[in-house]
Amino acid sequence: MAVTLIADSGATKCEWRLVQNGKNRTISTMGISPYFLTGEQITALLQKEILPKLKNVTVTDIHFYGTGLNNAGNVAIVKKVFKTLFPKAKTEIQTDLLGAARALCGRSKGVACILGTGSNSCYYDGKKIVKNSPGLGYVLGDEGSGAYLGKKVVQYYLYNTFDEELKTRFEKRFETSYLEILDRVYKQPLANRYLASFAIFLAENRGHYMIENIIEDGLNDFFFTHLYKYRESWTMPIHFIGSIAYGFRDVLKDLCETYELELGKVIKAPMQGLLAYHTQVKKP
Repeated sequence: MAVTLIADSGATKCEWRLVQNGKNRTISTMGISPYFLTGEQITALLQKEILPKLKNVTVTDIHFYGTGLNNAGNVAIVKKVFKTLFPKAKTEIQTDLLGAARALCGRSKGVACILGTGSNSCYYDGKKIVKNSPGLGYVLGDEGSGAYLGKKVVQYYLYNTFDEELKTRFEKRFETSYLEILDRVYKQPLANRYLASFAIFLAENRGHYMIENIIEDGLNDFFFTHLYKYRESWTMPIHFIGSIAYGFRDVLKDLCETYELELGKVIKAPMQGLLAYHTQVKKP
């Protein structure tokens, strides 16, 4: 009897689903990224947070999607951990981008986009990623992401571009300062997540023309920089996943209509799509 374990992991948290007898249950752990954790640390984490919840269960299949897995060395680290802890399981280790593509497109062709803390995109042919326009990270790229939009919010505040109403709202909402912002961005770790935390200000102040301009310009930059690079964008549905995509799905819809592109699914997280992908019977 097949017992499947599916994981969707970011750097901070990981969602697991144990699929058995047509039912599934959720297990949550801290994030698993070989960029931040050694193989020994990942092993210890799973021994503490996963194995106690799998007593009397023999896992036969593992599908793990996560960050930092476009690097063969990192894949080897994670695969070794699973081989040690689940010696009888067949293990698949894939990138979060392929996870997004499978969750959004299933086994159909399409353009899959991630708009969360960071951004990424690809053309997926129903089996594999064929083309990828890299995100380059929050310093050089990540157009349309939470970090990209949050950076714009901070710039508008520090440059005194916000009108008095928005400036007052910003100061009340975040209670920060010029020096603290610069310190967090340039001297502290995880500056991308820090910048992305300011994107909530956009969601909370919809309707103000400056806020709408930041959102539309930031997402338009993603369209221009990435989606325009795929010939398939003009013939295939374009799907989006992530907190930014879901929160501003109305703007994505308007942009697709403006550029005469076909908007596909817009979802917040991949797990339901991954469950469908891995539990549906493949067509012959």
